[in-house]
Amino acid sequence: MPQYTKISFNHRKDLTDYGDLVEMLFPGNRNQQHASACIFFELKWADGLVPNLSYLEKRYDISRRILQRARAKLSRLGLIEYISSFNKRYNGQQGWKLSTRFERGLMRLIKKATTFRDIKTSSKEKDKLLLTFTDARRSCH
Repeated sequence: MPQYTKISFNHRKDLTDYGDLVEMLFPGNRNQQHASACIFFELKWADGLVPNLSYLEKRYDISRRILQRARAKLSRLGLIEYISSFNKRYNGQQGWKLSTRFERGLMRLIKKATTFRDIKTSSKEKDKLLLTFTDARRSCH
């Protein structure tokens, strides 16, 4: 079953701080916005990997369910990641840390969007074929 990750992209809103980002990532859910901000800043100021995030429940008065949902969404988006004890780069340590996957993904998206507009790198026949494929996908569901 697919998991949908709702994100509200309001093109007129400027992102000035992390509060604006969590508002965009968790539209209309103040509890998850608060939980994700707590997770982000705890990981930002940690001296390495954070083995467990459950201490945030008491420190910031967050329910376990809200904390887990916010953590799961941040992880799916690539803002945070869990390092396994089998990861040789971290010498057997395990825990949560901030990730660069989200940033790298956005950079790749920017580059792709730029090439999509470029007529020199595109073929009209290929674009027509892609339109046919997308129409077929629409028709079969």
